[in-house]
Amino acid sequence: MRTLSSFVAISAAAVPAVAQTLQSMAPSVRQYLSVDRPVFALRNVQVIDGTGAAPRADQTIIVSAGTISWVGPASAARIPTEAQVIDLPGHTVIPGLVGLHNHTFYYTAAPRAAQSNFTAPRLYLGAGVTTIRSTGSGSPYAELNLKANIERGEIPGPRVFVTGPYLIGPGPDMRLDYLGMHELKSPEAARKVVDYWAEEGATWLKVYTQIDRATLAAITDQAHKRGLKVTGHLCSIGYREAVALGIDALEHGLLSNSEYLADKKPDVCPGGYRDAIASRDIATDPDVRATLNAMLDKKVAMTSTLAVYEASTPGRPWGTDSRLWEVLSADARAEEEERHRQVETTAATSSMPRALKKSMEFEAMFFRAGGLLAAGVDPAWSTPAGIGDHRNFEMLVEAGLTPAEAIQVMSLNGARVLGIDRRLGSIEAGKTADLVVIRGDPAARAADIRQVVTVFRDGIGYDSAKLFASAKGLVGIR
Repeated sequence: MRTLSSFVAISAAAVPAVAQTLQSMAPSVRQYLSVDRPVFALRNVQVIDGTGAAPRADQTIIVSAGTISWVGPASAARIPTEAQVIDLPGHTVIPGLVGLHNHTFYYTAAPRAAQSNFTAPRLYLGAGVTTIRSTGSGSPYAELNLKANIERGEIPGPRVFVTGPYLIGPGPDMRLDYLGMHELKSPEAARKVVDYWAEEGATWLKVYTQIDRATLAAITDQAHKRGLKVTGHLCSIGYREAVALGIDALEHGLLSNSEYLADKKPDVCPGGYRDAIASRDIATDPDVRATLNAMLDKKVAMTSTLAVYEASTPGRPWGTDSRLWEVLSADARAEEEERHRQVETTAATSSMPRALKKSMEFEAMFFRAGGLLAAGVDPAWSTPAGIGDHRNFEMLVEAGLTPAEAIQVMSLNGARVLGIDRRLGSIEAGKTADLVVIRGDPAARAADIRQVVTVFRDGIGYDSAKLFASAKGLVGIR
């Protein structure tokens, strides 16, 4: 059982570092800045505020010392005389995005993974992702160092919530050693690992595919004692089992849930479980409803990662974002083109088109039922940092959410999962000025989400184009 004191500890552990300031920034970061005045106003913009409310036209946002001091109709704005005024007709402002499955490495089909302490923070920030939870570290100390360097103002990037290494039991998925998995051979070993990463600065832990129930129970129990939370990319354990064992969140929508397979064995990661998902009627199936109700009852959050699953689904749009081909290294591009050719050869037999559609239906149903749905990119293949986050927005709209609701999932809901929603996640007076200026109207054309112009983190404006340009041709290398 979770006590009040454990929740207080979790909340305290989730508090982000102090706000960045212009004075703390190195010249290597200042080169990306486009707005550095302490007081400024974004005038005549459309605002999608992150709460799910409908877009509001002809608005003005006033920021002072990194905090939103006023937001409302442009005609009623009283802009301070010392403010820099930025007129933005034809633009939309949304909150800084909060990515909840946003690794600091990029992996390819080779298979290989490149720790991306150079490209990932620049691409996330350039795309308007101002806060990330890494949700599985291939190199935890590299990630902790990245977090510290960003906080010191030595590297441009988002706030980072570190999860530590992938926690997994013995079995075939240990072959994914290029992701730096940590093998747990007993519940007692699991508790020691939790204690270790709590001391090292992780705020979340992630379990992966093959884990037994006793070990997961030990992880969640010890994590909650230490003020950490636990999420999982599951397989050997079904969602309802994990909820009963105290897990705080589940990754990848419905697509890592094996509990619908008729011959599922306890504590074993089976094959074919996505075929079982693909065959379900999401709206009426009693087992699906039981999954939904269990998650709602225990207030277990869920992370949507639709874009990365689309990338392994034949017949889906692919490679349409020109930025992808600009940022991938030559080797990563060649590997991705070959991987996609292989995906398309499965078109006649793959259950992924149906399974992806079912997961989209479940995510919309979960959200409509009051579930805490957030989103993340899981950067790989044709969904690298930032670029994949934008595709997630487009797919959430395709799944049936309104654009304003999709922004809520990707901003305020992510902040709620991390326990930082009093400070971040929406455009409201008194909150930190994490803002994204977009050329166009993503409420009318979902693909406009890609047209980021300026990203404000702590009220300091970064030039999106410069950040993306700095990563050109380097994803998969740096």
